[in-house]
Amino acid sequence: MLNSISHLNGSNVSASDGDIGSVKDAFFDDRSWAVRYLVVDAGTWLTGREVLISPYSVKQPLGNEKSVHLSLTQAQVRNSPDVDTHEPVSRQHERDYLAYYSYPEYWEGGSLWGSGAMPYPPLLVSPTSEERAAEMTANRAMHDRDFRAADSHLRSASHVTGYDIQATDDSIGQVQDFIFDDENWAIRYLVVDTRKWWPGGRKVLVGMHWADRIDWATKKMHVRMTREQVRASPSFEDVGSIHREYEMKLHNNYQRSGYWV
Repeated sequence: MLNSISHLNGSNVSASDGDIGSVKDAFFDDRSWAVRYLVVDAGTWLTGREVLISPYSVKQPLGNEKSVHLSLTQAQVRNSPDVDTHEPVSRQHERDYLAYYSYPEYWEGGSLWGSGAMPYPPLLVSPTSEERAAEMTANRAMHDRDFRAADSHLRSASHVTGYDIQATDDSIGQVQDFIFDDENWAIRYLVVDTRKWWPGGRKVLVGMHWADRIDWATKKMHVRMTREQVRASPSFEDVGSIHREYEMKLHNNYQRSGYWV
């Protein structure tokens, strides 16, 4: 089922024994275009702390309600590794985070979620806090040199919102939202607002994988399409209006293969 980051933002997040806060942002990686973490503002419950929540922790189905239910306890979230969400999240921080929850490293294995296509956590016996701490210390010492060299590929959805989309003949608008598959958390489309160049224009969808390159410094995405193709594309109303017939029409307009093929 398709969902949007804007719909997810502000959603109440609850652990198995109580609420922990609300969704503030989402981090996705710019290689596989999948949502890797939700940024949750824990408010006064954790003295204003923001925490990362992996899709591994989210109970399915996500649904259309403004709520996210986790297979975690408040204590697990409270004791999770601190991450400064206002700074780039390093691969070492990710490694510590995933080790704490005994989740696999999604960048290993070749699939969208490491060894699998879906973010289903392994059925493991949870280690004690002491075992987690010892494992994280050992991993840090063993892999410190490798992870210093490894670049982080996480991007904030809120920071990328507003990026200019450059077609082959000119700008076609700005990123307004992200549409993702809430089963595997892959980002399928960008919602683009075209009204700055097209008076009386509308919102359209652009496939996330259609980006030829992204200039992070100038906040521009370059796509191989024209303004005329954008004018001919089906308009976007809301996530609920996206169905397979609509997607086929969209892909045919841009002469692109469907991700479902």
